[in-house]
Amino acid sequence: IEKCNREVLIVNLDPANENTGYKADIDVMDLIKLEDVMDTHELGPNGALVYCMEHLEVNFNWLSERLKGTDDKYILFDMPGQVELYTHHNCVRNILQELLKLKYNLCVVHLVDSHYCSEPHKFIATLLMALTTMMQIGLPAVNVFSKGDELKKFESKLDFNINFYTDVLNLNYLLDRLNENEFTKKYRKLNEDIISIVEDFGLVSFLILDWNNLATVVQLKNLVDKANGYVYGSGEERSL
Repeated sequence: IEKCNREVLIVNLDPANENTGYKADIDVMDLIKLEDVMDTHELGPNGALVYCMEHLEVNFNWLSERLKGTDDKYILFDMPGQVELYTHHNCVRNILQELLKLKYNLCVVHLVDSHYCSEPHKFIATLLMALTTMMQIGLPAVNVFSKGDELKKFESKLDFNINFYTDVLNLNYLLDRLNENEFTKKYRKLNEDIISIVEDFGLVSFLILDWNNLATVVQLKNLVDKANGYVYGSGEERSL
């Protein structure tokens, strides 16, 4: 993104993200830390993470104050990975709604390990999770299979070609595979209903991201730009 002549601001909103591999310009761990919450309130990691995000929601002014004067920046928010925060709980959605009130154009980039393509029951769970997250958060979204280089290693063992997983093609073929397994066959009706819901909404598709392949990085950037309505500035590169 910086190579496109954009000024980037990185905001870490994961209170458990101690080893980020980058220097955050704004860090929620300056407000609250997961380990402190676990020690003080005797909570497990999942409960403590929910507590932290609820604390951020209540203290949103802490974040909004630090975002002042950043209107000319392209902001990346690094969020926690706990899926329940996006599928069942309202705190993350409420935080994002507050950001919308500040006139930020947001796009959710949902990263999923490409290994979840490897087995039918994992993929159907991924589809349901992606759709549920999109409906719960209610923002433009781009779903991404990360670790695209790893995907190439087991591509030959996949039941279908890559396009089946990225474009979410006729899922009845997936149902056939699920019915071949004695365990997943027991849940035929549930699987049928999940597939029906995913196909009826027609919202879920995936992009493959391989950090070693610049073309996939550019493709992701362009999709996000389109989703959040990004307006190119003068002298700004549209491709890397």
